Amino acid sequence: MISSTAPLTSSYGNHYRRPISRKLATLASGAFLCTSLFAFGSSIWIKSKATLSQHLIKDAWEETLKDTNNTHVKPWPWADTWPIAHLIVPEYNIDFYVLAGSQGNSLAFGPGHIDGTAMPTEHGTIVLSGHRDTHFSFLQNIKQGNTLQVQNKRGEWRNYEVINQEIKNSDEEKWFIDSHSDELKLITCYPFNGINPGGPLRYIVTAKPI
Repeated sequence: MISSTAPLTSSYGNHYRRPISRKLATLASGAFLCTSLFAFGSSIWIKSKATLSQHLIKDAWEETLKDTNNTHVKPWPWADTWPIAHLIVPEYNIDFYVLAGSQGNSLAFGPGHIDGTAMPTEHGTIVLSGHRDTHFSFLQNIKQGNTLQVQNKRGEWRNYEVINQEIKNSDEEKWFIDSHSDELKLITCYPFNGINPGGPLRYIVTAKPI
């Protein structure tokens, strides 16, 4: 009886063990596929939003240039930011509108102006920030000698020449902005292809007026 039962038990166990393993593998593959598709879809949505919003911001900027009352023209009624400058980088076909503030709700739609730094209508250090995977991804290719063009709300254009690129660790180094210096700084997170966003490294491009 024992010898005749043992093979049956073994066969019974093997019979159900293989399908369960296949099901788990299928479920795992499906979960991975869904996660990958979700991540890909989120990436596409973020980049699409960053691109499409610039068209609405462009209209708001054109209204700003016509406005003589110095009011903030919002790109959409519920926006809590507005365009304060127009940024062009001819060498890389970059044409962006800069928004007031550098908080997340501004940077999702365009480069942002860091509060407390000089405005494009003023002399001093102007600091702009942007996401490394959307509007400021071009910084990874920028070189010394490249030209940055900035238009202020009075319609005046000013050209800057890139003179330096550097990487700083915000956890280890204090970064001071010289308010008496006349320059433009562009900042984004680093590395550009890093998996985890929000790390301490910052990529900083400095440009001087031409």
